[in-house]
Amino acid sequence: MKQKNRSSLFGGMILLAIMLTLPVLSHAAQRIVFAGGPAGGTFQVVANAMQTYGPVKKSGLKVRAQSSAGSIENLRKVNSGKAQLGVVYSGHIYLGKNGMLKNDERKYQDVLAVSYLYGAPAQMVIRADSGIESAKDLIDKKIGVGNAGSGAFANCELFFTHLGIWDKIERNAMGYNDAASAFGNNQLDAFWLFTAFPSGAVIMAAQTNDIALIDLNKDAEESGFYKKYPYFTRISVPEGTYKGVDTKTPSFQDSALWVANTEVSEDVVYKLLSLIYTEEGLAHMRKQKKTFKDMRIETGVNGIVTKLHPGAEKFWKEKGLTMPTLK
Repeated sequence: MKQKNRSSLFGGMILLAIMLTLPVLSHAAQRIVFAGGPAGGTFQVVANAMQTYGPVKKSGLKVRAQSSAGSIENLRKVNSGKAQLGVVYSGHIYLGKNGMLKNDERKYQDVLAVSYLYGAPAQMVIRADSGIESAKDLIDKKIGVGNAGSGAFANCELFFTHLGIWDKIERNAMGYNDAASAFGNNQLDAFWLFTAFPSGAVIMAAQTNDIALIDLNKDAEESGFYKKYPYFTRISVPEGTYKGVDTKTPSFQDSALWVANTEVSEDVVYKLLSLIYTEEGLAHMRKQKKTFKDMRIETGVNGIVTKLHPGAEKFWKEKGLTMPTLK
């Protein structure tokens, strides 16, 4: 009888030991989808950089970069849990949270901010000899407006609708590289980007054409755009950013944010931030693209107007940052 009891006790201890190891095994094998963006855009560079960074690969977290149409698609993917992490514009998180997206009244409540990545300015590429001086001069022109479902497309629609010309242009939904190619083949009169500079797609376009950029800030100010959408801020594309563009071009920008689904654990988000926001981690990001030059501890919560993920809040508070004002 004692032997039987000892056997039962020993068996129970083994079962308990197995159960205790399950969370560890699960964590070690945890796979995380990081939603990026279209080819030629900075969103995909972010996702690829997270996937390929050595310390992340060794951490036991299996981050897999996944291409997408961009910000709006990423908002939906992360909200649904189809992606655990992603890049989304601050404005789209705000609009989505409040049910204010174009033709979409759903409230996206399960997407939380992790950190600021970079400022994403609007850029409208035209031919230098086109005679186009303002966005309103694009009426009846063939325009590349970004991939359907992307942040570029959504912001182009938002801005052009505000100006009253969205239905007066010939819209062509396509990614940046495809737009640059079509522009080079004279199939487009202009193409819109909403991404950090310098953009590889604009560099490509400048190799085959003499290009110029439209002053979008002037149109925004004169139309009251900033008053209606206060999360946009003014910026200028510096002179010399692109071949042949020798003067700075005023525009506006949103902030591209690293985001996480609410179900991603506090430990996972905290761990990833701890790996990326080191001297080595930030050097890795900047090596991928100089767009990430503004990624620093000090700028970690810049541009964030919605709720932080608990893991991010813990990390940034430990770094001494003041938490963002929610809108």
